[in-house]
Amino acid sequence: MKVAIPREIKDNEFRVAITPAGVHDLIANGHEVFVETEAGTGSSIPDELYASAGATILPDAASTWQIADLVLKVKEPIASEYGHFRPGLVLFTYLHLAAEPELTHALIDSRVTAIAYETVQLPNRALPLLAPMSEVAGRLAPIVGANTMLKPNGGPGLLVPGVPGTHPAVVTVLGGGVAGTNAIGVAVGLGAEVTVLDTNIARLRELDALYAGRIKTIASNSFEIDKAVVASDLVIGSVLVPGAKAPKLVSNELVSRMKPGSVLVDIAVDQGGCFADSHPTTHTAPTFTVHQSLFYCVANMPGAVPHTSTYALTNATLPYARAIANRGWRDALEADASLALGLNTHAGSVTNAAVAEAHGLSAGTVADALS
Repeated sequence: MKVAIPREIKDNEFRVAITPAGVHDLIANGHEVFVETEAGTGSSIPDELYASAGATILPDAASTWQIADLVLKVKEPIASEYGHFRPGLVLFTYLHLAAEPELTHALIDSRVTAIAYETVQLPNRALPLLAPMSEVAGRLAPIVGANTMLKPNGGPGLLVPGVPGTHPAVVTVLGGGVAGTNAIGVAVGLGAEVTVLDTNIARLRELDALYAGRIKTIASNSFEIDKAVVASDLVIGSVLVPGAKAPKLVSNELVSRMKPGSVLVDIAVDQGGCFADSHPTTHTAPTFTVHQSLFYCVANMPGAVPHTSTYALTNATLPYARAIANRGWRDALEADASLALGLNTHAGSVTNAAVAEAHGLSAGTVADALS
């Protein structure tokens, strides 16, 4: 199979979909790998390393997309890439289609077979291809939040750990999943006063045992969210419904009662965001103001640490990419029910119910696509 890796062109997106080791693996399995020139430069991987691993370096995006049977990407295609879509193309990347109506319709109209990293789901409900980037985004969230709270960046001028004789920052984490757990770890490490809210009491028990009373664990409901958010200097939103839009947990009215200069970091923004006023921002212009609070809603947070993110992502995606290349997408999905849940569009139809519901479309089934 011809596997192609175009250069990411989203604002300040420096990740790349494969490492040289991944190239070597696919070529060892009998496939051809094509990499757009400078695709790995932002992740400190020069073309020479890809070439030495056996990849063919192509000069531009058009030739890279055109030669591919299978395209591997990191972020969802943006409008300028829609022209590369064509029937029969298999696209394997993060898609977040519930929050992307234009992309959804572009994939439908072009009859692309699109498999989304974020909806591949194991029997235990774990999301193996979302997990590494959730880990990165979770660990980044308290760091970017702490930076946003600096006075020159528009914040209240609060040092997260404080110093002896002063109060540390109060940090609330909404959601105790992969991203939330990683956010908690860094926030505790920074010396913050941390509260986590989740609807899963068993998960709260695990976090309570892990931190031995160093964090507060609260069963999540609207009353407790209101109470915690109003008292917070930094709120990190990390809730997720696989494939669907994130639930809105923090209203505009609630933000109006927060402390002046408080910061809200929405990790869920690529799924529509879990704060009512969230909208995607970029690393170039990461924040905006709502009432007297600052929102940080960068939709590709891991793109700020591309060297770490690229290697972490390839570690997770390569076994699935290899399976698709080795067996063809149909046989690979038939053999792996978890991978089959990643199928979002095929032959002009949406095959993910949550995506179809988000856009008022009728949904086909994965079984129909495979038949």
